[in-house]
Amino acid sequence: MTGVLTAFRSLLFQVAFYGMTTLYLIVLMPLIPILPRRLIWKCGALLWVATNRVLLRVLTGIRAEFRGLEHIPEGPLLIAAKHQSAWETFALLPLFRDPAFILKQELMRIPVFGWIAAKLRMIPIDRKGGSAALKTMTRRAQADMAEGRQILIFPEGTRRPPGAPPDYKFGVAYLYSTLKVPCLPVALNSGLCWPRRAFLLRPGTILVEVLEPIPPGLSRAAFMARLEHDIETASDRLLLEGLKDLGTAAPADVRRPPEPQPDPRFPPPVENS
Repeated sequence: MTGVLTAFRSLLFQVAFYGMTTLYLIVLMPLIPILPRRLIWKCGALLWVATNRVLLRVLTGIRAEFRGLEHIPEGPLLIAAKHQSAWETFALLPLFRDPAFILKQELMRIPVFGWIAAKLRMIPIDRKGGSAALKTMTRRAQADMAEGRQILIFPEGTRRPPGAPPDYKFGVAYLYSTLKVPCLPVALNSGLCWPRRAFLLRPGTILVEVLEPIPPGLSRAAFMARLEHDIETASDRLLLEGLKDLGTAAPADVRRPPEPQPDPRFPPPVENS
């Protein structure tokens, strides 16, 4: 019976989510050429994010807990977040003052959505474009950072199941070494409640932990080792906590990570409550 109820609540959310998103797009479409970018962001995008979070809480029982927000510095910043779900593609945005999302180029071709993303000056990347695409992405990021914006990237490039081996791409290291700003790692366990490519949404609390910034100036290899260690160690810890909280409702196919062990190359992650 519990499975039937979860399926019903998931269906209600999907209908409400896509219906509400369509409504927002229709309302915003005639305003795109008229309103300034920041007003579209505040009155459109952030309101859409808040609506989604309410729908998740009311219809599916999914809540969120954010830790370590005191680690978010002011000014230009590169944000590197774990990617397990569609959830973080919108839920992380309100944490930052003026973020620019790096997203796949195909999304910019979607009518209305792509127009709004262009108005908000999100940064598309051709994932098959090689070094030329990296340079174009970086030039856009540099221009946005000159205005004090924050650049948000998923360093693995696509959603990964909870507990899956990490697969970090070179692009984040290229951005870090070129932009010369702090990199803020973000760990999470959203895939437990909202799995990738899945219809069912499990009630529970998504845990997000903002970690200590990585200062600029490291070599690309040292940066990648530090970034992967920090995000994966914290995400494994949040995964174990989430599995414990879900109890018997936890998905059986999730690879349970080992209990985290200290790495002598790096200080242990800061615990936040």
